[in-house]
Amino acid sequence: MTVDIKASILEMVPQQYPFRFLDRIVDLDAQTIIGEYTFDPNLPFYQKEREVPETILIETVAQTVVVAMGLHLIDIDAKSGKGLNPAEYVTLFTDVEMEFFKPVHAGEKVRVHGEKQSWRFRKIRSKAELYNEQGELIARGTLSGMGVKKQ
Repeated sequence: MTVDIKASILEMVPQQYPFRFLDRIVDLDAQTIIGEYTFDPNLPFYQKEREVPETILIETVAQTVVVAMGLHLIDIDAKSGKGLNPAEYVTLFTDVEMEFFKPVHAGEKVRVHGEKQSWRFRKIRSKAELYNEQGELIARGTLSGMGVKKQ
């Protein structure tokens, strides 16, 4: 029986509807992650012309390149004998530097591409790019986080 690592990592992401902004992990390895999310047009936080606030776009990117990728790296460490149990950890978002180039609107699907820059002592730093369905760059930046034990 093969375990679908993408599905199991997605299941570990603690954020849930209406604040989960990661529908699917498309690709995942120790260096990169690609995730997708379609913005539910019924969510209450849209601004004029149904534009998604930048803070929600940052959260969307963070849930993919910090939270999900961090959980995956904890899982890799656990399997290499470092004595970790990924089910006992959550990855918290700690830092962001992002540039925005285009808006995203309610109902749009986005794709997040992340690349690990560093991983040490459960601290992650990743480069990220956010694209719309047409493949246009929406935003890019660097995000950090840290895996901590659940309380």
